[in-house]
Amino acid sequence: MKVIVLGTAAGGGFPQWNCACPTCRNPDLQPRTQDGLAISADGKNWFLVNASPDLRSQILATPELHAGPGSRETPIRGVLLTDAELDHTLGLLLLREAETLQVHAPPAVLNALSRFRDITDRYHAWTWSPIPDELDGITIRTLAVSDKRPRYADDPAPGPWVVAYRFEHHGGSFVYAPCVAQLPEGFEQFAAGATYVLLDGTFHSADEMPGQTVMGHLPIATTIEQLDLPLAFTHLNNTNPVIDPNSPERAAVEKHGHLIPDDGTRWEI
Repeated sequence: MKVIVLGTAAGGGFPQWNCACPTCRNPDLQPRTQDGLAISADGKNWFLVNASPDLRSQILATPELHAGPGSRETPIRGVLLTDAELDHTLGLLLLREAETLQVHAPPAVLNALSRFRDITDRYHAWTWSPIPDELDGITIRTLAVSDKRPRYADDPAPGPWVVAYRFEHHGGSFVYAPCVAQLPEGFEQFAAGATYVLLDGTFHSADEMPGQTVMGHLPIATTIEQLDLPLAFTHLNNTNPVIDPNSPERAAVEKHGHLIPDDGTRWEI
């Protein structure tokens, strides 16, 4: 199984367009696009996991996702969504030219995205359906991690609104959970044995910025204390000091054996 980390930043990317904090103004730090993945069992057929507003630039930066060999052929077969937040779904509208596409998500997320479907159906009729148990030879398991709805969602439908994924193929496994408000019961067992656990790293500490507790993201420092697993962190907010490879916070995370991957990181699992 092949995994490409397309983007590693939280909503707004890094640097964030409306922020003049010291981190965003540091010209020495590498920009990061908004969080998302691509996975494949064979390196030919690819599935996106989340579709960020930066998706076009991410595809262009990833040769494995380039169109061809036919003039309108693409290796992208579908999209799996962890949630309905805009930084994970707006990229669907950028794929509107796709004649066929599978979109899989929890039922509450599919309901919230009905207004997206109203738009894309005017271009092509895609398949919108719940998350399957298997996709192109990759076994898929999910774990509900939050019932936090995006602000635009009026639907009071019960959750889960946010899920974590575990992908398994030929003995290898990979866990992806970019939005975690608190670790649910059974998460450590869900992630046990995975080659990589790519987890919500929006904030480093619990007091990083005002109002962050209502945003539904567990800080890295807390996660490291609660989980006895090797971790990698994504969905990094522009305020997060681990973005700077020379920061003491980054050094502390890496000292414990955890990773802060860059955009474009590739893993063979």
